[in-house]
Parts: sequence; C-alpha cells; structure tokens
Amino acid sequence: MEIAMDVSLDPTLGCGQAHRWRKTADGWQGVLDNSVVTLTQTPGGFRCEGAVSKRKILEYFRHGDDLAAIYENISASDGYLASVAEACPGLRLLRQDPWECTATYILAVNANVKRIISMVESVCDEFGRDLGALRAFPTPGEILDGADRIAVCKLGYREKRFVDFAGAVEDGDVDLGAIGEMDYAGCREALKEIHGIGDKVADCISLFAFGHMESFPVDARIKAILRDVYGVEGTYAELADFGRRSFGDYPGYAQELLYHAKAVSLVQAQSGGSRPVSTL
Repeated sequence: MEIAMDVSLDPTLGCGQAHRWRKTADGWQGVLDNSVVTLTQTPGGFRCEGAVSKRKILEYFRHGDDLAAIYENISASDGYLASVAEACPGLRLLRQDPWECTATYILAVNANVKRIISMVESVCDEFGRDLGALRAFPTPGEILDGADRIAVCKLGYREKRFVDFAGAVEDGDVDLGAIGEMDYAGCREALKEIHGIGDKVADCISLFAFGHMESFPVDARIKAILRDVYGVEGTYAELADFGRRSFGDYPGYAQELLYHAKAVSLVQAQSGGSRPVSTL
C-alpha cells in the first residue's frame, strides 16, 4: 500500500514520541492495530506492508495536519526554531492509541529511551499476543490475567502502578474515552489523577494520545534548550507556560522539533562531530 504524505519517517518514528518502532534494513518495523507493519520511505510518502487499513495509517500519522502551514506558523515565532524546522522537514506528530500511550508513559517516568524500550518490549513479550515478528501491546485484561508474572518484566517501582492502571482501565475507574473528549486543561488534570502521572507525563500523553497541540512537555533536554538558547529557567509550570506562549499555535510541534534537534546534537557531540543544526 502506497501512502502519499508529507512525512519523513526517520525523525518521526525515531524521535522518542513512540517506543515500538525499529529501523531495519527494509525500513521501519512496528505494530499498528495489532498488525506487524513495515514502512519504507518513498519520494512522495511511504510504502506500508502489513495487514493494517489505510484509514488507520492516515489517522496514526495525523494526515490532516498541514505541515507546511504548521512549520510556517511556528517558524514565524522564533529564529532558532525556524532553523530547526528548516533542518528537519517532514517530522510529524503521531496520534497514538490512548491505552498504549498512557501505559507506556507510566513506564517512562525517570527512565531514558533505552530503558523505556526495554520495559515496553518486556511487557509485550510476557503478555502480548504473538503476531509473528513482534507481539502486540497487551490489553488491560491480558496484564491482569498474568499479573503474578509481572516481576519478570523488571519494571522496578513502576510495577505496581502499571498493574493498578490496567485494573483501573479494565474496571472503568479510568475512562480514557471520556478523557479524550476533554479540553487540554481538563485532560491534563484528569491524567494527573492517575497514580504515577505527573506534569511532564500528563503533557506527553495529552499531546501524543489526545492531540492537544498546546501541550509543551518539558524534560531535561527541553529544559536545557530553554536555558541555553532562550535564557529561561524556572519551575516546570513556568517553562511549559513559556513554551505555550512562545512558539505560535502549535507548541507541541515546536517541542518535538526542539527535542529532536537536541537529541541529534547530543549524538553528534558523543561521536565527535561538529555538524551544525541546519544540517540535521
């Protein structure tokens, strides 16, 4: 299946917003709608191999987002961000499944990307349905049915809150569908009522699962950029508010571009490279 879309798969799938995509010799492999898919970049979009509907692909990659207009909007707000956006065409935000996204980000607390991937894959390996090349992300019921085996996943202190969250969703105490109908402020506050979700994780889920573009998650990388580039320091609330006020109508896109630029610059520094941001 050929998908025509303004998208660059490498930054979109490799920038840390989702944690189950792997770069292979054939392209990017992951799981969508309980199907293993492989995505290969093409000049006008990408080719998708796997039993997934076109509707699901378009929804996941937020096909309705006009990247040219979004990039123009956020670039007009700031010169540094404009240079980052110019250097990284085609990075799209994803619309992730609310259950999988929220459960994953509960695991992501105080963990680097490598550790998050390890935990997520261990959960899928232990509880998820076998799809062949990969396993599905487990349902709340599948986690609860095997909760006595959760220790093998080596989640540490996250173990109990992860199982508790699965129980709350299964019992209806947490209604992700209802949370998805809320505005940004309501969504964020509802998420923070879930054990293990604080300000940053709530902002990540609000952005990546529920599409609230005013969300501006602040982690260590974003904090460093705001300090070093913009001279801004403060509490989480102050930094997130700065992001929402400073980067046009799409702070969520601005955040992901800044995050990606920082990640690339760190890799270049570790490898001894000196390539400027404008050649990302």
